[in-house]
Amino acid sequence: MEFLKFTEEKLLKMISSKIKVLVVDDSAIVRKIFNEELSREPDIEVVGTAPDPYVARDKIVQLRPDVVTLDIEMPRMDGLTFLKKLMKYYPLPVIIVSSLSPKGSTMALEAMESGAVEVLSKPGSSYSVGDMCIHLKEKIRAAARVNINRQRQESLIPSPATITKSLSETTQKVIAIGASTGGTEALKEVLMNTPVNSPGIVIVQHMPAKFTTAFAERLNKMCRIEVREAKDGDSVLNGRALIAPGNFHMLIRRNGAKYFVTVKDGPLVHHQRPAVDVLFKSVSQYVGANAIGVIMTGMGADGATGLRAMKDAGAKTIAQDEASCVVFGMPKEAIKLGGVDKTVPLDRIASEIVHFINQ
Repeated sequence: MEFLKFTEEKLLKMISSKIKVLVVDDSAIVRKIFNEELSREPDIEVVGTAPDPYVARDKIVQLRPDVVTLDIEMPRMDGLTFLKKLMKYYPLPVIIVSSLSPKGSTMALEAMESGAVEVLSKPGSSYSVGDMCIHLKEKIRAAARVNINRQRQESLIPSPATITKSLSETTQKVIAIGASTGGTEALKEVLMNTPVNSPGIVIVQHMPAKFTTAFAERLNKMCRIEVREAKDGDSVLNGRALIAPGNFHMLIRRNGAKYFVTVKDGPLVHHQRPAVDVLFKSVSQYVGANAIGVIMTGMGADGATGLRAMKDAGAKTIAQDEASCVVFGMPKEAIKLGGVDKTVPLDRIASEIVHFINQ
C-alpha cells in the first residue's frame, strides 16, 4: 500500500508539473498536428485549441495555460492585435507561429517587440513538419521558464537615447555575440548603443530562416552601425554587424590580416542551427586573444563551451546577468564552465565591450 501511495503521489506531481499549452491557429490541420505531436511529450500537455483570438480569450481565462502558441494571420482579429491585448490584460509566454513570407516575418518581429518570447516558422518546402515539431517542443520548454515580467519590461522600454562613448581608436578586434530566447530585444539594445567605429561584430541569434533577414533589416534602420544578414564570404569590418542566417551555421575565418565568415549547412548543435558554439569555437581558433565574446539571454547550454574556448584562447568574455535575462540559461552555463570574465546587466554590455577594447 505504501508503494502504491508513493507511486500515486509521484504521478500526481508529474501531471501537475506538465507545461500546459493552448494552441491558437485558424488552420484545423495545424491545430491537429500540434496537438498530436505535443501530446507525445511527457512534460507537455495541450489543454486546448482555438481557431481565433475570440475563442482563445475565453479558453485562456478558463484553462490558464502556461504557454500559448499563436498564429499571426487569422480572421476576425490578427495575432499581433490579440498579443498586444493579451500582454496588457493577461500576460503570459507566447510563441509566435508564422509563415516565411515577408509580411509574416515583419509581423512576427513586431510581435517580439510587443512581448512574444519566441518565433517559429510554419513548415515549408525546406522545413518539414518533423523539424518544426522538434523546434516547437524546445521553444515551449524555453517559454515556460521565461521571466514574463522581465520580458514585458524589455518590450515596454523605449529605444535607448544615449550612445556608448566612441572608441579611442579603431582596432582589429572582433566581437562575437550569442543569444536565444529574449535575444531579439536584448540585441537591439546592445547594437543601438554600439559606437559607429566599433570592431566587426558576428552574431548568432536562434531564429528561423527568413526571419533573420527581416531582423537584420530592422536593426539596420535603428543602429548607427551597419547590420546585415551574413552571406558566405562576407568580410568582418569595423562598423558592421553580421547576423547568422536562420538554418545555417556561421563560422569566422582569417585570410592574412582580414577576417571573413563562412555560412554553411551542418547538423544541429544543441538542437540549433545556427549554433552559438559553432561560431564561438571558430572565433577562438582564428581570432584568439583579439576577440571579445558575449553570451546573452537564452535557454540551454549553447555557447558555454565555445565561450570557454574563447577565454582559454585569450579573449575577454562577458555574460548578461540573471536579473536582466528573460531566461538565464545560456549565461548561467557559461559561468558554470568558467568561461566568463565579467557578468553585467544588459544596459551595461555595450559599455563593457568598449572598456575591454580600450584596454
